[in-house]
Amino acid sequence: MKKTFALSHDKHQPARLVDLIKHEIKKYLNRERRKNLPQGTDYWTFDCRFGASKDVAEKVFTSEINKHIDAALAAQWPSFYIEILARAANHQPRAGFDADDNE
Repeated sequence: MKKTFALSHDKHQPARLVDLIKHEIKKYLNRERRKNLPQGTDYWTFDCRFGASKDVAEKVFTSEINKHIDAALAAQWPSFYIEILARAANHQPRAGFDADDNE
């Protein structure tokens, strides 16, 4: 998902519009997580960028997207850009953890 969202609308109040945007992003994340994983991978991870425009967008964690949207609304940005790219990955074993110790 690479999209610019406007924070103003004819029919919706800004707070309601933010709820609609958050819901759309949540639906996208859930839809991507339901896709079949490629062979040899464990889970889907997401590379996210957020900013006032595509040129100034910075990396953010998936868990921080809602905080950034709220901050954009508080700063009265006219719009914001969000980029979420799904990537299949493998869990890394914990350092110092031996699978034989678990038995």
